Amino acid sequence: MSYLWPEFLWLMLALPLLPAAYVWLLRRRRQAAVRFSSVRIVRAAAEGRSWRRHLPPVLLLLAFSGLLFAAARPVARVPLPWARASILLAIDVSLSMRVTDVKPTRMVAAQEAAKTFLRDLPRDIEVGLVTFAGSSQVAQRPTLDRDSLVRAIDGFQMQMGTAVGSAIVVCLAELFPDHHLDIGEMTFGNRPHGRSLDDKDKPPPKAITPVAPGSYESAAIILLSDGRRTTGIETLDAAKMAADRGVRIHVVGLGTVDGAAATPEGMPVYLQLDEPTLREVARMTGGEYHHAGTAEMLRSVYEKLGARVQVQVRETELTGLLTFGSALLALAAAGLSVVWFGRIA
Repeated sequence: MSYLWPEFLWLMLALPLLPAAYVWLLRRRRQAAVRFSSVRIVRAAAEGRSWRRHLPPVLLLLAFSGLLFAAARPVARVPLPWARASILLAIDVSLSMRVTDVKPTRMVAAQEAAKTFLRDLPRDIEVGLVTFAGSSQVAQRPTLDRDSLVRAIDGFQMQMGTAVGSAIVVCLAELFPDHHLDIGEMTFGNRPHGRSLDDKDKPPPKAITPVAPGSYESAAIILLSDGRRTTGIETLDAAKMAADRGVRIHVVGLGTVDGAAATPEGMPVYLQLDEPTLREVARMTGGEYHHAGTAEMLRSVYEKLGARVQVQVRETELTGLLTFGSALLALAAAGLSVVWFGRIA
């Protein structure tokens, strides 16, 4: 545990004065009871020996202790669920996802694993869905509505091409809308015939100061692909953009790595998973790489990733919690005093 304002810990030295003052008041009360012959006062003095007479002051002492400790603003590393967290699933929908080396097909296995992932993920984590083939688009904005996500997953339409880098940039544009990431300009560059009127209204990309990879804890990207980039933004260029913004990318490589596969119709297809590049994407961004060669392995990967994003150990300031607890103790002390003795004393 550390403290943002450690100099305020000296205030804790004042705590022994409170019990001393309480004992002094009790003795003074007993002396007053001896001086006066009133039966009511003697009875009240006798009540002072009851444990109930001391409980409210003890609670009040604990409340003061908590407030003095909170003044130092303690910070501790505690496991907490992500607050306002977003996860973006970027799933390859290229035609190679029809291949049957992962049963029944790569696409069906990916869809079922994604739905299992959604079911096991905490309900307070928003999930968005990005699909990519020759182009990349947002299939579902980050939402807590799991039914909408399932419908989007069931509605995948396969296309030609594999734009892995573009998918990463689309995810970043969704997470950081104020950065004004223009996918078209990044893909095709400045067009020789000038911009359209709509393009002229677009603000330039925001200049950012790079942060440590993986330091952005409010979001993560889970990227699933079964091939290699054939079009769009360079994959490692896009990974560098994510790393500079602190966004982790957990990568799932699906299917074969040796190039041998076949479609459901039995047609042989030559394709090869670009494992070196995908591993580098995960390494650059502080994420993890997993290879899933079967449907069972794919489900296992998503289960591990789900467990990974549920809880984060992070430094959290305890001042608010201590202050709230101290206020409850003070209210309890006042309430018990009123109920038992008809006054706050």
